[in-house]
Amino acid sequence: MFNLGLIIQFIFVFGLIVFVHELGHFLVAKRVGIEVEEFGFGYPPRLVKLFDWKGTAVSLNWIPFGGFVRLKGETDAGEPGGMLAAPKWKRFLILIAGATMNFILGILLLIFLYNVVNPADPSKILVMEVAPNSPAQSVGLQPGDLILKLGDDPINSTEAMVNATKKHLGQEVTLTYLREGVEHTGLVTPRQNPPEGQGAIGFVMSHPEMQLTFGQSIGMAFRTFWDQVKTTVSLPYNYIKGAIAPEEARVIGLKGIYDLFSNAAEIDQTNAEVSHEVLPITRLSLVSMLTIAIGITNLLPIPALDGGQIMFLLIEAVTRKRIPPRVANAVNSAFFVLLILLFAFINIRDFVNPIIIP
Repeated sequence: MFNLGLIIQFIFVFGLIVFVHELGHFLVAKRVGIEVEEFGFGYPPRLVKLFDWKGTAVSLNWIPFGGFVRLKGETDAGEPGGMLAAPKWKRFLILIAGATMNFILGILLLIFLYNVVNPADPSKILVMEVAPNSPAQSVGLQPGDLILKLGDDPINSTEAMVNATKKHLGQEVTLTYLREGVEHTGLVTPRQNPPEGQGAIGFVMSHPEMQLTFGQSIGMAFRTFWDQVKTTVSLPYNYIKGAIAPEEARVIGLKGIYDLFSNAAEIDQTNAEVSHEVLPITRLSLVSMLTIAIGITNLLPIPALDGGQIMFLLIEAVTRKRIPPRVANAVNSAFFVLLILLFAFINIRDFVNPIIIP
């Protein structure tokens, strides 16, 4: 359904992520003494030149997504004070600054979120519901109990609970759980063929909330960031290996991202009605994920992306020979066209075959 307010929110959020990326290039270029000819809000064509700041034209452009930075000497190594004329270390810092700013934004958002919302503790299994006439009910489990062990297997994750249950299917085994600080035990027999909609033991699993200090929220934010980096980088390998389904490895475009943003807005609206939560927690969480993902994408070793330019720089450092600008520009231009075509294909597919949001 058409929602102008939500579309404006999405344009602002996505534009902010791109703007922060370009701001990183701009600030580091200025800091290391590389001339910046233009810093633009939005993408050309230009609407108006706003002002000049320390030799940089600051412009407002018609396409309201993010911004761009035009550095002096990006295609000509002979221009003094330009990008290609600068030492390799300066060029590296400028190239990596965009993704770094995306990462910083994502981590700051995560720190904020972990300070206002208690995250789930994935190392503990919380009983949410108990099915009637199930082994869980017969052993006396109640909502709020924490599962400690099944047999001799410690339960410190959802995976551990699933594996321990499979290990003891059809066998009587001791279940150890914690209730109000007191440890209890009982015998259960995980069912090999439980009723539809029930598990082998017959309870709904969840995780308890964690109360974090500010220092712990910082540590949790960095762990979440690193987990996303590892998951993203290993995605192609896991897809080829068959460890994840094709839909889970699907690349989405602006339409798909908007669908996720719209779904997050609906969740925030529901939370506001039920719990009077005024902060858009789900949308902020999505923004943190998106800005980190965009930072990772820009570091891929693909010409026309920052990672591709870093790859050229590494080749130059190893061979001690600069790739001729004419060759580099031709390769970048070719890959830029390919990326535009890929972008168009991904967005068309988002319309023809929309992503399925659980």
